Amino acid sequence: MSELKRTPLYPVYQESGAKTVDFGGWDLPVQFSGIKHEHEVTRTKAGLFDVSHMGEITVEGAQSLDFLQRVLTNDISKLTPNRAQYTIMCYENGGTVDDLIVYMLDENRYLLVVNAANTEKDFEWLQTQNQDAVTITNVSKDYVQLALQGPKAEAILQSVTKANLSEIKFFRFENPVYFTNIDAGAIVSRTGYTGEDGFEIYIDAKCGVDLWNLLLEAGKEEGIEPIGLGARDTLRFEANLALYGQELSKDITPIEAGLGFAVKVNKEADFIGKSALKEQVENGADRKLVGIEMIDKGIPRHDYIVFKGENEIGFVTSGTQSPTLNKNVGLVLINSHFAKEGTEIMVQVRKRKLKAKVVKTPFYKRSK
Repeated sequence: MSELKRTPLYPVYQESGAKTVDFGGWDLPVQFSGIKHEHEVTRTKAGLFDVSHMGEITVEGAQSLDFLQRVLTNDISKLTPNRAQYTIMCYENGGTVDDLIVYMLDENRYLLVVNAANTEKDFEWLQTQNQDAVTITNVSKDYVQLALQGPKAEAILQSVTKANLSEIKFFRFENPVYFTNIDAGAIVSRTGYTGEDGFEIYIDAKCGVDLWNLLLEAGKEEGIEPIGLGARDTLRFEANLALYGQELSKDITPIEAGLGFAVKVNKEADFIGKSALKEQVENGADRKLVGIEMIDKGIPRHDYIVFKGENEIGFVTSGTQSPTLNKNVGLVLINSHFAKEGTEIMVQVRKRKLKAKVVKTPFYKRSK
């Protein structure tokens, strides 16, 4: 068994007594003080996440735009420097290689932020598709990535920088941003994976621990706390944000997953998977990802089978007891005929089939 990878912040977890788990080959904190508590702290105050396991890949060169237009589903030509975009990388059949955020750092220079477990696969896939003589570099080890999320996030971050954070709008970023007593400049983007306002910060790996400690100290009075993977998952789930390997996979297309906004089938570029995805956009996909709420007592878990009567119609991609709503809810990928809001279905929970109904998503939306 190969040794688990660790981020530069691993010593901080040890000091804090965090409970760590194997997450896609990484030794990461699942919780610091308790998942429900950490979830509530992020929704009401501010949570600090180490997400340095995420992958960073640069794409540079004169043909960068053409290359990215060919391998990504969204319209990269809409980007200008200091703007970011959510997009998806697909196979020819429309299945998903990965979902990611692309940052336009400068003309002919882009940063792709990819899912941790997919970093090597994505890097190899991009290299295989490289007919445009662009330079593709896996720079993941160069960065620590921190996420500061929650209603108090801006105030806390603003207290340690002279940059005007209110000018960074959603899916935009500043680079470089400097922080009190920290030597390196950082990329600071108004993005996140919780459904709350907040920032994702990319900084030289050598400065990661110092920035982590600086933010925890700066946010003490606001109630900031370190947050683990457990709450990160319940937060993103409530906000209906896809998780690769659950809502998206090589067998699940972005159209089935309800991510059509990031698939521009009418863009000029002939991107990989375009014909398969265009067919689903124009004629409707056979399957659809929808939210459910349990009627009977039970929690829908990943991979539980979903039925209509005696007929198997799909499966649960994610499910939990929502800490915010205190209800048992799930996301299910089911036959599109049964995807209408209010439709009653059954979820196989162990040996019992339990009643549930299709409900609107996201389960949680922050008030402005």
